[in-house]
Amino acid sequence: MKCLRVRYTKRGKIRFIGHRDVARIWERTLRKANIPVLYSQGFSPHPRISFGLALPTGFESEAEYVDIYLGAEFFTEGFDAILIQQEIDRALPTGMNALAVGIVSTSEDSLQEAVDSCVWEVRVSGVCVEEFKKIRNDLFSSESLNIERERKGKLLVEDVRFQVHSMDIAEEHADGVTILTELGTKPRVLRPTDLLKRINSELRTVRVLRKEQLTLQGNHRIEPLSVELNPAAPAEVLA
Repeated sequence: MKCLRVRYTKRGKIRFIGHRDVARIWERTLRKANIPVLYSQGFSPHPRISFGLALPTGFESEAEYVDIYLGAEFFTEGFDAILIQQEIDRALPTGMNALAVGIVSTSEDSLQEAVDSCVWEVRVSGVCVEEFKKIRNDLFSSESLNIERERKGKLLVEDVRFQVHSMDIAEEHADGVTILTELGTKPRVLRPTDLLKRINSELRTVRVLRKEQLTLQGNHRIEPLSVELNPAAPAEVLA
């Protein structure tokens, strides 16, 4: 069985709505776009759609994903990926745009299970370039980095150093820097705000944008959208 996977954005004011509201938006969007989504069985059937990692409220993203379960008859010879993408994009509200669609097998891991890391773009203030370079060098020269996290009402201390894959300065500003950092999601998601607060409590986060959600394929991390529908635009591969 196959399903439709859509990559979409969440930018601007709509970043302040929560994950449940996003799910309701997608239910309305699929109705407006006349996408014949399958429904669950039981007393209270609901559309069969599933999402990638939840985005913290207030964060922006250009790499959100949703899987839409459809009947086999939907994927016929006349299936037009570009037309479907356009119809979905027109039905989405301002700030959410459908960037690409692809077909994935439902036998594969769910989106939440498959995502291995995320790439974040973070605007940080209250630090100059040289100060941040020192902070970064200290981080990558250390063998461990303990963070206190709450889980099921209990405070746990976890070493998250192995989840920090990269961190680079993308842009310099008068009052700070914009960084790109790739952070692991397992065993639990490491948020860039939690990491920055831990390595220097004086850093102030101005804006956070999720650039990519990546899955492992062999020794590479790739964008989790099938290229089956659009061979001319292969998924980006990041080593």
